[in-house]
Amino acid sequence: MDRLDNTVRPYAWGSTTAIPALLGTEPTGEPQAEMWMGAHPGAPSRTGRGTLAAVVDADPEKELGAASVARFGPRLPFLLKLLAAGAPLSLQVHPDLAQARAGHEDEERRGVPLDAPHRNYKDANHKPELICALTEFDGLCGFRPPTETADLLDGLGIASLKPYADLLRAQSEDAALREVLTAILTADPEDMSRTVTETAAACDRLGGAYAPYADIAHHYPGDPGVLAALLLNHVRLQPGEALYLGAGIPHAYLDGLGVEIMANSDNVLRCGLTPKHVDVPELLRVVRFEAGDPGVLRPEASPDGEEVYDTPTDEFRLSRYVLPEGAAAHDLTLPAPQILLCTAGTVRTGEHELTPGRSVFVPAGEQAEVSGSGTLFRATVRL
Repeated sequence: MDRLDNTVRPYAWGSTTAIPALLGTEPTGEPQAEMWMGAHPGAPSRTGRGTLAAVVDADPEKELGAASVARFGPRLPFLLKLLAAGAPLSLQVHPDLAQARAGHEDEERRGVPLDAPHRNYKDANHKPELICALTEFDGLCGFRPPTETADLLDGLGIASLKPYADLLRAQSEDAALREVLTAILTADPEDMSRTVTETAAACDRLGGAYAPYADIAHHYPGDPGVLAALLLNHVRLQPGEALYLGAGIPHAYLDGLGVEIMANSDNVLRCGLTPKHVDVPELLRVVRFEAGDPGVLRPEASPDGEEVYDTPTDEFRLSRYVLPEGAAAHDLTLPAPQILLCTAGTVRTGEHELTPGRSVFVPAGEQAEVSGSGTLFRATVRL
C-alpha cells in the first residue's frame, strides 16, 4: 500500500481557499483547482517507489490485477481528483469510445501535434465522469426542455433573443436544440457580444433563476457560451449528492468543492466559456441533443456500510464509507486497484493514518482494512 503525494493543478478557475482548507494548509493566494490522484502521465501521483505511473508500468498485473489488465489494458483505468471551482469551467462535452478512437486516429493520420491548440483528441479513450459534492456545488448539466428555455429567454425581454425562442418552440426537440446551439456558435462575433452584454445585464437585474447565468457572464463577458449555458439545466448539489456526465452531455462546473472520478482521458470538446479552441463542426457531431432531468445521484447503501454511486461505466466505481466513532473495522480488500481518499476525520489503513485530503494506492489483492472515525472515498474499477 502506497501513500500518495499528489500534484495540485493551478488552473485559473480554481478556488484559492477550498483545497487548502480541506488539507489544513495555508492558502498561497494562487488558484488551486484540482488535486490529481492516479497514474495519468500529465501529473502522476508520487509514491515511495517512484511515480504511480512508473510503479504500474513496472508490473501491471501485480499492481492492477490480471482481470483489470485483461479488461482495460496495462494502465490504471481511472483518475481521481479533488476539484475546487471558484469560477465557471468551460462549457464542454466528451466523446463516446467509438468517436474518441475515430477522432484520435484521424488526427494522428493528419499529423496534428498532440500539443496543438486545435487538437481535439489527445488519446483514443472516452471520458465519462462523476462529480460528488463535498460542499454545495453548482453546475450545468444537460439540455433543459426547449419550451422551458424559450420561456426563460422571453422573460429577459431582449429582442435579439426572440429568434432563438421562436426556433425552440417551432421545431422538434433535437432539431430545436441543434439549430439554436449552431446559431449561437456561428453568429457574427460583434452581434453576439452585444447580445451577451444585454443578456448579462438583464440576468443580473432579474436574479432568481437567472442569477447563475449572470455570474457566468461576469466571468466571461461577451462569450457566446453565456447564451449556450442558458440552454442547460442549472443544478445545485448538496454534500454527498453527485452528477454523472456521460458522452455527449454538455456540462460545466460553476462553483464548489467535490470529489471527481473519470476514465483516464483528456478528450474535451468545448462550446464556450473559454479562450481555448472551439471546433464547432466536431462539437455538433458529438453533442447529444436530448433534453432531460440532470439526474442527481445519491449513494446506495449496502449492508457493510459502503455507499455506492452507481453509474454505467466500468472504468471506475466510486463509493464512500462514513465511519462513526468506535465502528468495527472494514475489510476493503479487492482483486482490483484502489485509491482511498479521506475527506473528513481520521481513518487508519495499514500503517497509514489518513486525514482530510490524504490518500493511498492499494494494489490488487493487497489487504486493506480501514478503521477510525471519518469519511473515506473508495475509487476502483468495475470487474
